[in-house]
Amino acid sequence: MPEPWMPGAQKLDIGDHAPTDGGPPKAIGHITWDRNASAAKPQDLVPYENLRSYFSGGGKPSAPHVLWDPFTGRITQFLPATSRSKSLADRAGGTRTNRAGKVVLQIEALFFPHCRVGTTVYPRLVDTPCKGWPELLAWVRSWGVPDTWPMGRPVDFGSHRSEAIWASKGGWYAHAHVPENDHQDPGSWPAFVGAPATSEPKYEPFPGTAFFMAGTKPALGKRSAVFAAMGKRLVAVGCGRYTVGPGPTLGTADVASYEAWQRKCGHTGTAAKWPPGKTTWDLLKVPNV
Repeated sequence: MPEPWMPGAQKLDIGDHAPTDGGPPKAIGHITWDRNASAAKPQDLVPYENLRSYFSGGGKPSAPHVLWDPFTGRITQFLPATSRSKSLADRAGGTRTNRAGKVVLQIEALFFPHCRVGTTVYPRLVDTPCKGWPELLAWVRSWGVPDTWPMGRPVDFGSHRSEAIWASKGGWYAHAHVPENDHQDPGSWPAFVGAPATSEPKYEPFPGTAFFMAGTKPALGKRSAVFAAMGKRLVAVGCGRYTVGPGPTLGTADVASYEAWQRKCGHTGTAAKWPPGKTTWDLLKVPNV
């Protein structure tokens, strides 16, 4: 039976517990981003105690489940895994966010880009020591959250959102992936470590037709690492129709290339048209991103 309160974490129960809706279990990666720094003007990291006091005081209405210090490994938990937390925007009557899963575990890493600790400046979260990450990951896994990023592991501060994927797939999501939210963090996140052999597929799972569409038309202009990986495979199988790229932004060359692949797989007529289907996607063997 998984533990509602993470073993080894400081328990600081702020109350206001409420159930989730059920469904695929999720974990959300955030950064505190409490200062704006730059490579030219780094700033000192805000003390861990400040954020812990904030989320247990005036910041209760936006508290996550967990505050994680990747520099020391300290972890404070404010709400049990069985309760929703409130770190995500959730408009009335819209897509469920904070409650959208068996668990929706929200992890706030104490970090902002170009923070300074001692004399060292850290541009990305993955550049930090990431102390405590293996223990945190093990606890998240215990709640059935798979070691997958349905919208791609975060590698930038762009927004990559799909309500269809969010509603249907469990796994890890960046704050930048969640519908109804405008934040673009965390920008990066540590890799899965010590993962079970079956936890992360070798190939990118089919994300569903809605991922590729904007209404009834191709989702041109949408950005995702999945598109870049897809395009490279299309080139490798002799179906590339690119003059530049491929890259992470969906374009007409991606559409033409995939339609060429569907024809190569024996499809004709409307069956060969965009969007991708699961059968041809699985045959393409797009590397997991």
